[in-house]
Amino acid sequence: MPGAAGRVLVVDDNKVIRQLIRVNLELEGIEVVTAADGAECLEVVHQVRPDLITLDVVMPRLDGLRTAARLRDDPRTRDLPLVVVSACTQYEVEGGLEVGVDAFLAKPFDPGELVRLVQQLIVGRHPGGVDRPGCVRGPGDAEPAAGHAGG
Repeated sequence: MPGAAGRVLVVDDNKVIRQLIRVNLELEGIEVVTAADGAECLEVVHQVRPDLITLDVVMPRLDGLRTAARLRDDPRTRDLPLVVVSACTQYEVEGGLEVGVDAFLAKPFDPGELVRLVQQLIVGRHPGGVDRPGCVRGPGDAEPAAGHAGG
């Protein structure tokens, strides 16, 4: 996807998952910076200035949903696309929709789907790009019960 290269902040407490996401995005020319939890994400986000953030939900110190809520409350990061990469339980999807998460990708995820979703959201940040996609769910996942509560 032309023009999709950018910088992604990958936040996950699992080093293997961080590396898997990093390798797949870097193969597409996307720069990747990583953080091990939500607290580290909030410490580095303003220096890194990513075009998109991927968040695991279950992490030590500060989980992904509380991190997303803090990012949405900060005027400097309010409009950053946020993708939850997790088990995508009903709790996670509903909680993510409440705080304004843009998309969900269920673990285990297809690397190609990850790349497509990230590219779509990065391009969507720029005029003339695509709109934000909805949830990407794995087979058998239920539709989220809640609507998008944020703006």
